[in-house]
Amino acid sequence: MVGTITGILTCCPYYQWRHTHTVHHATSGNLSKRGTGDIWTLTVAEYLSASWLKRLVYRLYRNPLFMFGLGPIYIFLIDYRFNRKRAGMKERINTYITNISIAGLAGLLCWTIGWQQFLLVQGPIFLVSGIAGIWLFYVQHQFEEAYYETDENWDYVKAALQGSSFYKLPRVLHWITGNIGFHHIHHLSPRVPNYYLERAHHSNHRLQDVQTITLRTSLRSLRFRIWDEDSKKYVGFRDIKGLSAKAKKYSAEAH
Repeated sequence: MVGTITGILTCCPYYQWRHTHTVHHATSGNLSKRGTGDIWTLTVAEYLSASWLKRLVYRLYRNPLFMFGLGPIYIFLIDYRFNRKRAGMKERINTYITNISIAGLAGLLCWTIGWQQFLLVQGPIFLVSGIAGIWLFYVQHQFEEAYYETDENWDYVKAALQGSSFYKLPRVLHWITGNIGFHHIHHLSPRVPNYYLERAHHSNHRLQDVQTITLRTSLRSLRFRIWDEDSKKYVGFRDIKGLSAKAKKYSAEAH
């Protein structure tokens, strides 16, 4: 009930989100099981072998203006309005209830205060919170030495502690964001309540020995677009030309 109510307020069907987020936790960093509840990520080999159209779409997807500008609008206003394939009846009904409630609530507010005032109030709230939400999710998995392995080599604990960062924020921002900056602990054990994440972090030295980013250093993540399986690092689009030329050189030498 709480999930459904908060889902209406955040334009996010609870049962649909619960499924995709559970899959995300179970497959984060698994190269063989990408595509559900995560940021679209291609490897260097996949990008180089892709068609020009797929490369273009990927570049647009990874562009900050699209990801953080159009991203919240697409995800929260369009994508979440439809059920996923193979969704169960309970999940489908929850999505319908959420959609009807959002429409009813928006209609009531427009009738009460006027549609202009509704957009002036709700518009900035939606955009700022949507951008912040996508940024937090993006930055805590998109750092240079993240963790990606194929299914046979994938390890849940390593994916949690090496593939999720500790976003060291000012204390007030930790409070505002529900301590989600302690993302490595959240991935290691999703059942830890948000108000115990900080305590868990400080109680175990191993949990402190993880990738730590700050507000300043997190901006570097915007340069990381593609996963290089050889170096086990994220690289940018500019690095692709050099990697491609090197691969051709090694191929020519081998022949």
